[in-house]
Amino acid sequence: MPKNIRRTRLLLPLLLLVAWLALGGGLGSFAGRLGEVATNDSTRFLPQSAESTEVAAARRAFEKDAGLPIVVVWEAKDGRVTDAQRAAAQQALQKAAQVPGATGKATPALPSKDGKALEGVVELRSDLGEKVPDSVDAVRAAVAQVPGVTAGLAGPAAVQADLAGAFAGIDGLLLGVALGVVLVILLAVYRSVLLPLLVIMGAVFALGVACAIVYALAKQGLVKVDGQIQGLLSILVIGAATDYALLLSARFREELEQQADRFAAMRTAWRQSVEPITASGLTVALGLLVLLLSDLSNNRALGPVGAIGIACAVLSALTFLPAALVLLGRTAYWPAKPAHGDGTPVHGVWRRVAALVGRRPRAVWALSLAVLAVFAAFSPLLKSGGVPQSELFTTAQPSVAAQEMLTRHFPGGSGNPAVVIAEAGAADRVAAAAKGVDGVSGVAPWTGGKPGGAPVQVEGRVRLDVTLADAADSNAAVDTVKRLRSAVHAVPGAQAQVGGFTAQQYDTRVTGERDRAVITPVVLLCILAILVVLLRSLLTPVLLAATVALSYLATLGVSALVFRHLFDFTATDPAVPLYGYVFLVALGVDYNIFLMTRVREESKRRGTREGVLRGLTATGGVITSAGVVLAATFAALGVIPLAFLTQIAFIVAFGVLLDTLLVRSLLVPALVYDLDERAWWPARLRRDA
Repeated sequence: MPKNIRRTRLLLPLLLLVAWLALGGGLGSFAGRLGEVATNDSTRFLPQSAESTEVAAARRAFEKDAGLPIVVVWEAKDGRVTDAQRAAAQQALQKAAQVPGATGKATPALPSKDGKALEGVVELRSDLGEKVPDSVDAVRAAVAQVPGVTAGLAGPAAVQADLAGAFAGIDGLLLGVALGVVLVILLAVYRSVLLPLLVIMGAVFALGVACAIVYALAKQGLVKVDGQIQGLLSILVIGAATDYALLLSARFREELEQQADRFAAMRTAWRQSVEPITASGLTVALGLLVLLLSDLSNNRALGPVGAIGIACAVLSALTFLPAALVLLGRTAYWPAKPAHGDGTPVHGVWRRVAALVGRRPRAVWALSLAVLAVFAAFSPLLKSGGVPQSELFTTAQPSVAAQEMLTRHFPGGSGNPAVVIAEAGAADRVAAAAKGVDGVSGVAPWTGGKPGGAPVQVEGRVRLDVTLADAADSNAAVDTVKRLRSAVHAVPGAQAQVGGFTAQQYDTRVTGERDRAVITPVVLLCILAILVVLLRSLLTPVLLAATVALSYLATLGVSALVFRHLFDFTATDPAVPLYGYVFLVALGVDYNIFLMTRVREESKRRGTREGVLRGLTATGGVITSAGVVLAATFAALGVIPLAFLTQIAFIVAFGVLLDTLLVRSLLVPALVYDLDERAWWPARLRRDA
């Protein structure tokens, strides 16, 4: 080949490589900077139409300088609390109220009924943001000076500080663990040095660009980011970029064994890969964007943030990786070098799997469906009504220990009451109704912090603080709030509303149930539409969507058993099943897309049944590798000590493996093989000459 033609052919890949290197160098640092624009304050993500949100707005009129409470509890080490210890605790509270970030407000140190503990409340400014942990540490140091007692900090500010600690370093830690896992698996599976490095480099570049875009949007207030979304974005981009890269690199290697010219091999590989990769990316992105229908702003935020990440992963896989591979040619697979005419034999296991599908298709799909149905039967056991604070973290946390200490000696809702806003003329009747509710420990009018003072009125309305008998984050407290709302709503002319922390938790659960009911069918319809366009068929897309949905239910069933009996979780966050559904249905369809596009390609030449067997044999290794990598990548979320991310990690990792090893490897091929040419109904597959 003339040198000038060769140089011309090298120009485009070189330009693409230089462009990505520039992007990686210029934007790569943003992968570690999302924490600068993130917030972990869950109250900022509540639905605006919720009753608790309306109460929060009305509450601000009563407390123009309302802060973030810290509930301080002291437990006597020996016997009862002494008068000297109570005096020391009172001094400690006054000192704590003056630390940087505090509002200067503190309640008296009140003893428990059993005389073995003291309780007080200190408020932090509500605008501290990422400085909350520093102020909490300062309060902790101040209250620890009381002799002969054990001090603890509970309440919203303490929980927020622990959350900040759990998410500390999430960018570097999670990214390092995920990339390390991917590298080890790729090295073990492909026994190549350069290819895993190229795949990881493409994933890192995609993540850097995605984070830069998200950072800019968050800086302008167009999207919201919290620690959970940070972690999910990293995992989504790394997992998706790796999957797409493996599909393209495997097809390029296959073409190198068929063609001597690497440029021609890449053209063929790219043309055959662009459709399934683009369709896969579109499937996941649309599934995520459907979250915009959610009434919870953190769910809505994940939609565009995740879709941006997936788009960057697709772009990297279709531009950076082809450029790098074509420049390196066969050297990319070193120490192995695929030679023209010397095809690498397909691993025997996939020949045997294909042979099994060909011999007993009905037995294979019937047994596969039976396994999924048995697992799915346990899915109703998964409770998603929210988790108590004691299960919020997977490691010991100070706020959890303090809440347990508080619950031992005081009403569980002490320091974090339900808040009732009502018409002043009905205040006495509302208070009486609230006191009669089972689970209510006490009711007190808001006096502006003045003991014995007159109730404060704002525009003819009053505020009542209702102390719950159970911990504010418990399921029992949520049930009490539901009864409390029924009771005060029934008071004529009161126009009473119930808010506060527990009410916010309840409203979030209700909204989560509404979101699942709306989002679940829309995601499935979007995926179905993409499959219909991609496969030019109606019957097979319906089957694929149905199998993935059944696989999701089976995953929930297994998760219900594992969470309860292995991890000792009593329930999940309301968003866990929704996120699991979006990820699993979209990502599970990915592998069916990779398989069925190859089956369709082979079927056009050899007929559907032979096409199924050849497509399964050709793609089995690479799709299984991609599934293992994606499952391991999501499993990396487990390094963050939060139950929410641990639950998402298990659901997606197990579900991806179930899709990869059972649904895509056995169920789908057997069903399509059994259907034969009918699989493409209502169209008829035109055979290539």
